[in-house]
Amino acid sequence: MTENRLQIKDSKASKKGRLQTRPLTLTKEAAALGLYQLRLAEKRDALLYVPKKYKAENPAAFALMLHGAGGNAEHGIGLLRQFADDANIILLAPASQAATWDVIADTYGVDVEFIDLALEYAFERFAVDKSRLAVGGFSDGASYALSLGLINGDLFSHVIAFSPGFMAPTEQTGVPRIYISHGTGDRVLPIERCSRRIAPQLKRGGYEVLYREFDGAHTIPHEIALESVRWFEAK
Repeated sequence: MTENRLQIKDSKASKKGRLQTRPLTLTKEAAALGLYQLRLAEKRDALLYVPKKYKAENPAAFALMLHGAGGNAEHGIGLLRQFADDANIILLAPASQAATWDVIADTYGVDVEFIDLALEYAFERFAVDKSRLAVGGFSDGASYALSLGLINGDLFSHVIAFSPGFMAPTEQTGVPRIYISHGTGDRVLPIERCSRRIAPQLKRGGYEVLYREFDGAHTIPHEIALESVRWFEAK
């Protein structure tokens, strides 16, 4: 297993869902463009996709994408990969260390620390546009993205939540813009008790929310994914 290079500055912060890594002055030589494993862990690793248009002198948009329950890094990267080249978005997709994300199973901690490690790897090597830095996901990954996005709104400018079930922020920092989509026929996470409650709550809290319902099940239609990318591009 690759040695964990991340020195957690404050373990109490990770238990609250606080990410401690921030975009850095580049300190490491960039790897090749395209898709590759970070090799940060032996069993449940992270994937990074660097688009064809990336140039260090032109900071790219960045999206941390989180898979649903029972998923893996490939599922996370696949959420927006088809749009990454045209939109010039760097994608980072870690795998949860258990079947789903830590706070859903128990409490914040192990996944927050692993995400910090993966972010550190990416930020050391690639120039990131801080005004277009998103966290997103599908299903449990969307719930986790909403939660981390609200907790770390001083890092993330945008949150993309495809069919979330809930949100569990320990605190709220900053005011990221939020995109939420949900199928009216979703039987896994029914819309009435999920997004139809979440979106109004966020709006009442002062967040700018673009909310989309679609005629469908627990999925992400192409047009919904495309709209989320265009929304993200427009800042």
